[in-house]
Amino acid sequence: MKKTKPVADGFREGRGYTRTDWNEVGDNPEMSEAEIAELRPFREVYPDIAEAIDRKLGRPKAESPKKAISIRLDQEVIDRFKATGDGWQSRMNEALRKAVGL
Repeated sequence: MKKTKPVADGFREGRGYTRTDWNEVGDNPEMSEAEIAELRPFREVYPDIAEAIDRKLGRPKAESPKKAISIRLDQEVIDRFKATGDGWQSRMNEALRKAVGL
């Protein structure tokens, strides 16, 4: 299979369009200052869609979120927890909770 190098204008053969198609599609015209001034944020224009996206993305907020810290531990301790597989950090957190009586 012969690889084609992209031409300086971005056209590449074998992508489902012809050179004629490529040339007929012009770049978007630049916006005027007046048009730019009229732009509004997506959330303002489509609040319902933005809210629906927010609900679908990520986990729900935790009642007591975890806090990232830096701590130095013995390599053997880390290795032992990692050897238990995925979720080792949560198991380490649980072990620490037990150690402090929570």
